[in-house]
Amino acid sequence: MPIIDSHCHILSDDDDNYPRSPLGGKESVWAKDRPVTAEGLLERMDQVGIDKAVLVQATTAYGYDNSYVLDSAKRHPDRFTAVGTFDPLAEHARERLISGIESGLSGVRLFTTGSTVSEQGMWFADESTYEFWEAASSASVPVCLQLRLDATTSPVLSQLLQRFPNATILLDHCGYPAVRDSLSDAAASLTALAGNAGLHLKLTHRTLEGLDEAGEKATEFLRPVIDAFGADRIAWGSNCPAAEQPLNELLGLANRVLGALTPDTRADILENTAARLYPALG
Repeated sequence: MPIIDSHCHILSDDDDNYPRSPLGGKESVWAKDRPVTAEGLLERMDQVGIDKAVLVQATTAYGYDNSYVLDSAKRHPDRFTAVGTFDPLAEHARERLISGIESGLSGVRLFTTGSTVSEQGMWFADESTYEFWEAASSASVPVCLQLRLDATTSPVLSQLLQRFPNATILLDHCGYPAVRDSLSDAAASLTALAGNAGLHLKLTHRTLEGLDEAGEKATEFLRPVIDAFGADRIAWGSNCPAAEQPLNELLGLANRVLGALTPDTRADILENTAARLYPALG
């Protein structure tokens, strides 16, 4: 079965042409300690049988400078497509988004929290971002949203999706559901949002590790989430090399957790959803 990795990062070893400029001025530990170039990622993909990948901008290394993911996707168009970090609060969002698409971006990412941004930003739904969301909706550009779901962010996200029903949002790491605390509660935090047809889930090790520990009980999370969203709105991503595990272990983790699902469901999560969201992958 062909496999598409919907969430991986690359970092250049050429700091002169691709200088580091992390968001907020703080570089993530993984970007310093275990960087992987585009060509290094291709080697790892070939070793484990991953056909294609979505290069998600390493925000904690390059900030809003998407040059490296763009250049890498152009060098290897048969294997990669690029998703760049975007600032929807800056002026002329529509023009900047169109320019980014024309430069080769297949999608954009809003980084509202993460390894170097401890406080959850709520600016993603500020009124000043509406021009961006209108433009992204009109252009049918997938928007990866790095967001932690909780009692505050979930209703705001739901309201945003209702305001822009044609927007396509991929929730990075499934919004970090607390599967280790309660599988059913973690599932409910997501299924409550499933009625918004534009919302998609990116299933990575951050959720899969807890599900792997749950063993057969993982279905208490997987079944309601897949029933609510449909497998065609869920895509697997490795998060290599931000994840500490090597790529073969990350893929093995996904295969273990998803092993009990039907072949069609696995095919959607491991390939078809990403291929539909990112037609440039062919």
